[in-house]
Amino acid sequence: MSGRRRTRAGVVVLAVVAATLSVPTASSAAVVPVPETATLVSTNPADQTPHARDGEARAFAQVGNTVFVGGSFTQIRQTATSGWVTQRYLFAYDRTTGTISTSFLPVLDGAVNTLIAGPGGTLIAGGAFKNVNGVARRNLVALDPSTGAIIDSWVGRSDGGNVRDMALNGNWLYVAGAFNWLNGTAHAGLARLNATTGAIDPTFNINATVGRHGTNSYVWAIDVTPDGNTLVVGGNFTLVNDLPRNQMALVDVSGTPSVLDWSTEKFVAPCADPATFVHYVQDVRFGEDGSWFVVGTNGGSGWPNAYCDALVRFETAARGSGQLATWADFTGNDTITSVEVADNVIYLGGHFRWLNNPNASDRAGNGAVDRLGIAAVTPATGMPVNWNPRRSGSSSMPAGTSNWGSSVPVLWRGPDGLHFGHNSDGMGNEYHGRLGVFPLAGGRTFTPKNPPTATTGNLYVGTAPGTLAKVPFDGTTLGTAATVSQPNYTGAGATWRVSDRIYWSHTVSGTPTGSRIDISMFNGGAIGAPWEASGYNDWFNAAALTGSFYLDGRLYYTRTGANNLYYRYFEIDGNYLGATEFTLPTSGVTWSTVRGMAWVGGKIVYGATDGTLRSVPFDPTAAPAAVVDGTTATVIAPATTELSWSTPSTFFSVQ
Repeated sequence: MSGRRRTRAGVVVLAVVAATLSVPTASSAAVVPVPETATLVSTNPADQTPHARDGEARAFAQVGNTVFVGGSFTQIRQTATSGWVTQRYLFAYDRTTGTISTSFLPVLDGAVNTLIAGPGGTLIAGGAFKNVNGVARRNLVALDPSTGAIIDSWVGRSDGGNVRDMALNGNWLYVAGAFNWLNGTAHAGLARLNATTGAIDPTFNINATVGRHGTNSYVWAIDVTPDGNTLVVGGNFTLVNDLPRNQMALVDVSGTPSVLDWSTEKFVAPCADPATFVHYVQDVRFGEDGSWFVVGTNGGSGWPNAYCDALVRFETAARGSGQLATWADFTGNDTITSVEVADNVIYLGGHFRWLNNPNASDRAGNGAVDRLGIAAVTPATGMPVNWNPRRSGSSSMPAGTSNWGSSVPVLWRGPDGLHFGHNSDGMGNEYHGRLGVFPLAGGRTFTPKNPPTATTGNLYVGTAPGTLAKVPFDGTTLGTAATVSQPNYTGAGATWRVSDRIYWSHTVSGTPTGSRIDISMFNGGAIGAPWEASGYNDWFNAAALTGSFYLDGRLYYTRTGANNLYYRYFEIDGNYLGATEFTLPTSGVTWSTVRGMAWVGGKIVYGATDGTLRSVPFDPTAAPAAVVDGTTATVIAPATTELSWSTPSTFFSVQ
């Protein structure tokens, strides 16, 4: 099987704008995706997969117990010490043992760019070939997966150019590439075939035309939603059915195919070098429920005017022109060449070195998280998660191999794991010539963490170094405060509760900013000994926070000298802080006076410089309207001689 598709890939990276607390901030995104339970594949590639050399692996599919590999390679071998065998562009191996098939031996005269496990146990290949097994089969062919023989009854053909990508949904096979005719019918870059017979669908009349910068047009990457209703198209074009659609389009394929009212200006402007990066959309992929899709790009510098060298998420149901990404993850001017979505994880491959790196070019800037050529991010925020196998080889690589290359053309989640194809030979600090698989076995599942959902518990507020007041709170009314000694909680500032722990701003001498984000375990007793959340966050001046709380992948906060409510993405799986600061639309609250915050039952409970404790409803999904309306704020308690709510070290806990 092959899933919804797979072939060539793209480019990807992460969000941008404010690198330090003094940089102008981005406006809040209108959509607030919620993190979900996710399953990661292992970081240790399987040992039994065979190897290829020359060119690259570009496509995978699986039929029964056999994995098929397509690409531009010319030779293959079983192990690192085996002799090389000439087998150009397409071969097969056993999914369990990795043994190369000696019966599937098709002969092609050009590269295979895309593979699909077709109906009735067939294998459909698309690429840049003219002949298969000595018979004319231009760029499309259906093969017997046991023998590699041509299935003569399958009639799909292109007139020339090449086939870049295919997507299968039901019995519809979508075909994309650089062609003007398919099966003798005029089609510019896109067509739809009967997957069983290869016959053209005459009702599909969607054409991508007029290439960028005076070049010939083509479609580079496509995907279709699981329900089969929407097709996403990316490539080198400026018109789709004569409607302005620069590099990207959505097509309604639920009935008679038609171009949807969706477009973005973020792929119009050129990136660094238009002659080299004619188009910079490299790969596209829908989420598993089809409600969103990701786009990976290359192109070098050019953001934020254009989504160059970035991974961006869009919402499928959005309509109209000028669409903006829900989030963007920039690499810092490094290319991503493939994306895959599986088990609530987005995987990406390429020759990037960092993610979460909008603040520098060709170096690690504030926020950059080291990821060498392969990575995983969460669909909710685009932040990297704690999965880092690295695209590098061992210290004893075979002669003639390379640790690093320019491209990971394909990532494909098969039944057993995440298959990768690249144009080098090192992955996971091992030798994996041109291909391999990260198995699902040995992976892990991680669940989102959040603050307590209960509205009855305790508010904690710092009263002296290593001392907290513990105050019962039912969401509206305070109880009698008790003093609690917490010797591990010294030098504390803004604090946020997540699951069984607290994150807190900790003044630590010798750190780059004089403070850092620390973690302590806490379940109502002693606050545990702190440890640094992540060294990747050491650029951030946590001591500047005057109040904070965490919710659904975002760290919300106020800071010294500013009168706004802000947020950054914060990925709990790895404890990585987003490099971009976003400003939320609010009204009626003087945020510059806030001292300490907590999220309790849909409200922000906050102290202030006057020592008063207040609460106000909070709805982050209301943006771009105000997410906080200060006219609805309620005073919970004024300051007293015994207790003043005027310190950033405030948090809520059920215990």
